[in-house]
Amino acid sequence: MRMYDLIEKKKQGRSLTGQELDWMIAGFTEGAIPDYQMAAFLMAVCFQGMSEQETTAMTLAMARSGEIADLSAIPGIKVDKHSTGGVGDKTTLIAAPMAAACGIPIAKMSGRGLGFTGGTVDKLESIPGYRTALPEEEFFGIVNEVGISLIGQSGELAVADKKIYALRDVTATVDSIPLIASSNGNPGKLSVSLGYRRKDGRPLRANRSRIGNVFNITTIKNFPALGSHRSSHGKLRIRHICIFPGL
Repeated sequence: MRMYDLIEKKKQGRSLTGQELDWMIAGFTEGAIPDYQMAAFLMAVCFQGMSEQETTAMTLAMARSGEIADLSAIPGIKVDKHSTGGVGDKTTLIAAPMAAACGIPIAKMSGRGLGFTGGTVDKLESIPGYRTALPEEEFFGIVNEVGISLIGQSGELAVADKKIYALRDVTATVDSIPLIASSNGNPGKLSVSLGYRRKDGRPLRANRSRIGNVFNITTIKNFPALGSHRSSHGKLRIRHICIFPGL
């Protein structure tokens, strides 16, 4: 099996098998497939798309690229929220604490900025002393104690996603629905909210079954941004959250 052949196959709009996607993700994770070939594949996906079967297979392959967290140490039904981000997106930092205050355990893995969108981890790290890299035991302990913990992508969980996430950021392949779905889904997300809009202002369109079990589409227009599009600094965005109406 050669990465060249898989790139050519997707360039022609043909579907890859689960075995091919498993081989590709494993090879990229291990460093056997270089960034430039994966970048070519990602661009082919942007133009040709992926079937639901391909998207599911890629999601599972990415999940298997690292350790899979066992959340059984956290009692109850655990909930996570994931979004594609957006300019000044602060959905996680408002919605997650609200849910935790209602008694719902929130064990959340967040990401950094992608393309022109803001990253939750970047905002959290603007808070002095806040650590986004936590060992599993401490992460679970915080959720059990206070009801919520937000961490960043680690070197052990979803290794392929971390590498592909960074590559999409610099190859103009952010706004591909299959790539968004495989990234959002591989850490085992339970719900997804899309707030991402293209640079020209058009919202992304997606098939519900490609994204997650619970699906809610919002746009930057109908979620209060409190002028954050004018504030690029993470500290200012955290300040906006603190003055969010009703908090």
